[in-house]
Amino acid sequence: MNERQPSRTALGAAGYRAAHQLLEGGKVFSDPFARAILGDGADAIIAGLSAGPAQQRMRLFMAMRSRFAEDCLGAGVSRGVRQVVVLGAGFDTFALRNPYSDVGLRVFEVDHPATQAWKRKRLFEVGLAIPPSLTFAAIDFEHDDLGLGLRDAGFDPDRPAFFIWLGVVPYLGRTAIAATLRYIASIPESEVVFDYSESLENYPPEQRPEIVALGAYTAEIGEPWLSHFDPDEIAQELRGYGFGDIEDLGMSQLAVRYLGVPPGASKSAPGGHMMRAARIP
Repeated sequence: MNERQPSRTALGAAGYRAAHQLLEGGKVFSDPFARAILGDGADAIIAGLSAGPAQQRMRLFMAMRSRFAEDCLGAGVSRGVRQVVVLGAGFDTFALRNPYSDVGLRVFEVDHPATQAWKRKRLFEVGLAIPPSLTFAAIDFEHDDLGLGLRDAGFDPDRPAFFIWLGVVPYLGRTAIAATLRYIASIPESEVVFDYSESLENYPPEQRPEIVALGAYTAEIGEPWLSHFDPDEIAQELRGYGFGDIEDLGMSQLAVRYLGVPPGASKSAPGGHMMRAARIP
């Protein structure tokens, strides 16, 4: 990505969340700040992400992944978690909506320094105040020490924590992914929710051109896909790091949970996955 510009994919994800509020009425995931954080360019961004069935699928996946992550976080807060780390936060708005601030939930947003600086500037421009429960930690996953950066920001590695890691894993190399997961697993009673994609070979031939085109686009804007996983492979890797409680939902399972699709009505197919992994006694 351009060192002086925000992540284009982060802007795209925010645009999909905003489009979901407009086109589906936020029925899967309600985010009253999704459009506001995009500023004056919101309408153009939303319009560019609203046409065609492929964009609808992506829009719904973006909504479902945010809903899944925040549902899991709510369960974590119920069991006593009081610090959440949003890795690769982009233009995520959870910290602005934090419904658990009254019980002391602290939010740490981690992202590339350029994206984070741009986001802080945008929050100021649109009049959205940074809440006291939010702390920014400017960290580059590929080059910086995550644990050191979080500790410097006030994160307590000796207390239970919940990590939300959305829209980042495909853009990182395997070494950076492994280092991040090992660090999360080192936190007592830690839990992480992240999304990942399967390799092109797992898709049926008729769907591959769409995937290739999307991959070409991200490469063209300087944010190429670097890592894909098979479901069995990533589950085995997580167990190796010490995670014992693992939940992996593909698109068909997410559709059952959040779109009201009857179980068994659609076949499991390769695509985006939501993974939850926890070290809970």
